[in-house]
Amino acid sequence: MTALAKAFGKKFEAHKDEIRIRSFEMNGHTFKVKVPLTVETDLMYERLKTPNQDDVEKYYKELTSELIANKDKATEEIKVEFQENDVVIEGRSMREAATNKALTQLRIVEMFKMLVPEEKGFDMATITYDMIEELFPFPVQLQIMEEINNVISHGYNATRGK
Repeated sequence: MTALAKAFGKKFEAHKDEIRIRSFEMNGHTFKVKVPLTVETDLMYERLKTPNQDDVEKYYKELTSELIANKDKATEEIKVEFQENDVVIEGRSMREAATNKALTQLRIVEMFKMLVPEEKGFDMATITYDMIEELFPFPVQLQIMEEINNVISHGYNATRGK
């Protein structure tokens, strides 16, 4: 126990994790969110810097396989440029689009990991984007992320003027 924790007493020490839990309601369900410590937030931002390269490659192939297979049938209406390690459509890199998709999914997973499960013993560190996508359509995922952000950064939107 740190000196500051000792100053608050044994009862505080027993409940210190519960102090970090806040909640929000969405369509009749109450979600609990564990507000991260600064070190936890720093680690999360570090993980968000680099998406899983296997995921990026998978999404890149999904986006470009049809284009590459029909490369000789490309019309002049749409400007498609086939580069050594990328396909660029109308000036937009498909590799960058794949990276953005992987980063978005990673960001969603990291935010959902802050939710506190009602089922004791469930480890939120084990969740995947596929698990989230199976339960929630993308617009709902974004709404839940916004609610989580509002809970952990209370007053941030008010400060920004929203």
